[in-house]
Amino acid sequence: MLLRLDTADSRPLHEQVAGVIRRAIAEGEWGPGDRLPPARDLSQALDVNVNTVLRGLRALRDEGVLEFRRGRGVTVAAGADQRSVTDAAHLGYGRNDLIDMIRGIS
Repeated sequence: MLLRLDTADSRPLHEQVAGVIRRAIAEGEWGPGDRLPPARDLSQALDVNVNTVLRGLRALRDEGVLEFRRGRGVTVAAGADQRSVTDAAHLGYGRNDLIDMIRGIS
């Protein structure tokens, strides 16, 4: 698990945490049904407060990317790895639009 926050990023830390986890899911590091490490482990890996990690995880849960299950921890929701592409399609963006946007960010 190699997760890093960008110290130059001006976004709030909990949004950055959510973004890092979202990216790891999109890149296939975690797939649907996979269990994420405990929030305490994530906070140590990212060098942020555990409450910051929990806030980011809750945001992802609210988006439908993660599921919180008592006794099973936090798992990646079914279809979470395709969610951003599906969301973009619902907003009217095509494949080439997404590629252009990604190239514009890099």
